[in-house]
Order: sequence, then structure tokens, then C-alpha cells
Amino acid sequence: MKTKFFALFIVSFLACNITGYCTAKDDAPSGVLPESVESQALQIISTPDLNDLAKTWIAGYCNLHPGQKIELTSQTETNSLKDGYLYLVGNKNVQGFDLSAWKLIIGHEPVVAVINSKNPFAEQISKKGFTAEMFAKVIAGDQNWSTIVNEASNVPAVSYISDNQEVITRLSGFTKIRPEEIPSSKVIELDELVSLVQKNENAIGFCMLTDVMNPEKNGYAGQISIVPVDKNKNGRIDDFENIYASPEKLTRGAWIGKYPRNLCGEIYVMASSKPTNQSALDFMTYITADGQVLIKNSGYSILSSAEKTANLLALGNRVQPSDNGTKPVTSHLGLLIMISSLVLILAALVILIRKRRNQPGIDSDDIEITPAMNENTILAPKGLYYDKTHTWAFMELDGLVKIGIDDFLKHVTGQITQLKMKEPGEKVRKGEKILTIIRNGKHLNLYSPVSGFIRKQNGLLSSAPSKINNLPFTDAWIYQIEPNNWKRESGFMFMFDKYREWLDDEFIRLKDFLAFSANSNTLVYQHIVLQDGGELKDHVLADLGPEVWEDFQTKFIDLSK
Repeated sequence: MKTKFFALFIVSFLACNITGYCTAKDDAPSGVLPESVESQALQIISTPDLNDLAKTWIAGYCNLHPGQKIELTSQTETNSLKDGYLYLVGNKNVQGFDLSAWKLIIGHEPVVAVINSKNPFAEQISKKGFTAEMFAKVIAGDQNWSTIVNEASNVPAVSYISDNQEVITRLSGFTKIRPEEIPSSKVIELDELVSLVQKNENAIGFCMLTDVMNPEKNGYAGQISIVPVDKNKNGRIDDFENIYASPEKLTRGAWIGKYPRNLCGEIYVMASSKPTNQSALDFMTYITADGQVLIKNSGYSILSSAEKTANLLALGNRVQPSDNGTKPVTSHLGLLIMISSLVLILAALVILIRKRRNQPGIDSDDIEITPAMNENTILAPKGLYYDKTHTWAFMELDGLVKIGIDDFLKHVTGQITQLKMKEPGEKVRKGEKILTIIRNGKHLNLYSPVSGFIRKQNGLLSSAPSKINNLPFTDAWIYQIEPNNWKRESGFMFMFDKYREWLDDEFIRLKDFLAFSANSNTLVYQHIVLQDGGELKDHVLADLGPEVWEDFQTKFIDLSK
């Protein structure tokens, strides 16, 4: 992706030298440009919290749109929305604007819980994290740390909430506490909140991530630590949930789904009515698409693919730029020079890309994503038991247990071309290898969810293994097993609701595996699609080599036994 940006920069640079210029004017008087250009200036007003991000976006946009003039103003007081202006509005200020006005979400800002770094229970908190229920206890009333953290002393946990409506709204949605039930005495100004948490080892505060960032050190403000969220409610912060060491890791984790979505507030671009000016539409398209790469460095999380698509559709009624009668004149010689220069640059880029593909390391920002596989695409019929080995089980009326593979795994592997199965009469134990699925010579070993004797093998799959992809829960069952300990072993499996919750974590584990593999294997880089909002390409392992399948077996499947 960085190569693409380099290419765009070069082309923009050439165009700038041939056709015009792009100027971002920040709170400066006008009068030095021709009136024809001045009249086309795009007017942007930013709330103070987004001012630096706005400048970064404008600089990036100007590289791609030479000749466009932009005037940026920082708005310190809330005013009515002016016609023809775009407003970049952060969470801290959005409640001061007319919320019925036209707006697009252009990013997310995580709401976080913070404690003093010297909190006597900080180590326990970092290992176990907080659930939504634990946050609710703290917010709803005065609590002792002993009622929140096991083995903690009976010391009062003093809580504060930033007087930011977005923080209150997000906390309400996450903890299920209605805003009117939050004690007004706990809602205080941000500066006071940060100061009180820094001074009181037993305090806990709720605010925006950007409120407690130290951008110069890619860390947090002095004496401030972030409270981890136990997203899967298993009583501990798993390795894949440990995203709190720095703002960069936290925003990255929020991007791929490791942080609760309902704790991520929004930042907006607003206008008095839907813009029809071509410059405004182009700028909003830029910050929705290419400009998202700049947002992560400012403490925000980027848009998901669905949100990007929704924005681009909302901006789809494009208008033609007005013709002011001043078209750039390019001589034949100038045109020839331009074409020759572009050919040389493109040739250089081809060489650069080829060299890059031969390099072993891959920047995580280079992993791209096509939305195709997510929690909503996975089928999971009710009434079945689901196991962590990505198998399912169902007891028939005759007492035999049918087992098969789940829909998640067939979405990951793509079409199965061969199966290696055990024979009827063989004894199996829970967690023992029971099936090998093969795609064009690459294979994965799967493990039994139950113990017992195989009484029947599904002969249909021997001649038509691909049916396991199309009918995994009906005709494509694998074995009928006479169970030895069904009552006990079924207790370790999931029913529908718990399975759906568990799948959320499996998607996070899968993304972590793919990101790790992409940084150590250039073949993965060429096939993986992992970017916009952390969504995945369907059949993501299908075209990857056997070494990646072996890694997936070891680092993903085997760990689930």
C-alpha cells in the first residue's frame, strides 16, 4: 500500500508542476491568489481537538489534488453551521452542534477507563481486566475495590466520568446503565478528572483515549494506565486481548475488533446540508478512503469496510466541476515531456514493486482487506453442540452422536478435495485426531469432540468430499459415534448463543495468525486481504502454500484441543 501512495505522490507532483498548485491556508488572510482560484477555495472548520488531524488530511489531499485551495479555520466556540462549509467535529464538541444537520462518520475514538499507575491492584487488573458488569458497579454507586477485584482490600474505588456526552452515551450502551441513572456528582470536567486520577491511587476515570495520550512518547499521560476490557468474559486478559501497552496498540486492536465496538465513539464531517460542491465531495471521499491511513497515528480508529461503503454511497451523487473558462494550456512539447516522465516513473515503480516482493518483512499497514468473511457469514444452526475444535455434535434418538465440521472452518479453507477418515469400529477419545481434510494436497487434522466408538462413516463423503462445504450440517455429517461419556463431554461444548460469542474471539485469533504469517511469509502478503475494519477474505487459506497450512494447524487448530 505504501508503494501505491508513493506512486500517487509522484504523479501528483508531476501534475502540480504542469497544471497548477494546491494551497492549504490555515487561518490566514486571502488576497494573493487569482480570483478564479480564490472563488473555488474549500472552506473547512475544525474543532480544536481535530485541528492537527485536519492539517494532516489537507496536506495529503493537496498532494493528490494540485490546484485545489483549502482554507482551514479552527473553531473555538460553537456556532451555527454556515452554508458551503465543511466541519470536522470531534467527540468533545459534537453535542454543541445541530445533530440533525447532515453528517458522515469519518472515524472512531475509543472511550477508555483509566486508573493511577500506582493503583495497588494494578497488576491484578492488568491480568484479569474489567467486564461491562464490573464497570457498571463502579459507575452506579460507591464501591470498594474488594467488590470488583478478587483479593483486593476494602478500599473505596472513587470513580469519575468526563462531562462529554459521547463518553456518557457510550458507557451507558456498554454497561446497560441509563444515562439518567449515572450520579451527577461523578460527572466532572476533563482536566479535573485527569488530575484527580493522577493524584488518587484508588480512583478510576472514564474519558476518551485522546484525552490521556502523550503523542510525543506514543504513551499515556503521567501516572495514567488504561484498564483492560475482558471482552470475552473469561476472567483473564488473553494474549490476543493484550492491546493496552500504547495508544498505537490500542487503536490497532480496536480496528480489528479486540476492543468493544460500543465503546468507540465517532468523529464526524458535518455540513448545514448535503454538499453538492465537487471539491467538498472529493475531499470527503479522500478522508473516507485513502485518508484513513493517517487517522491511526492520531489516537483514532479507522472506519470499517461497511462504513466506508456507506459513506461512498452517500457521496455517490457526484456533480461536475464548474467551468470557470480558464482551462490550463499545455503545449505539445509539454505533453510529450509529461508522458515521457510518467513512463519512466512507472518503469521505476515496477522495479520497486518487484524488489519489494522479494523482501521477507511486511509492514502491517500493507495488508489489505476485501470484506467477505465475518461473524455474520457463518452458519450455526440452533440445537447443535459446538466444540472448540471447530466440530459440531448432535445426539440422535437412538443415542448415537453425529459429528461434523463447522461452517467457520469451511469458510477458511475453501473447497475440500479429499478426506482421510477413520473406519467403523475404531475407538476415539475426545481431543484425538479423527479426520484429515485436504485441499489440493494441503491438509489440516481435526480432533474429536467426544469419546466413544465409531459406528458409521458417511460414505457419501468418500466420493464427493466437496459436499462438506455445501451441506456441513445435514448430508455432510462425518461419523456416527457411540459415546462413552456424553453427559460430561457435552458440558464442555457450546450451544448457539455461547458459540456465537466464542466465534468473535476466533475471528480475532484468525486475524492475529494471518497478520503474523503475513510478516513472515511473502506468499501470504500476496493473497491476504486484511485491512478495512479488520474484515477477512473468504477462503483465505485456499490459495496459500502448505507451509501456511502447517502454521495454521500448529498455531490455530492444535491450540484449540
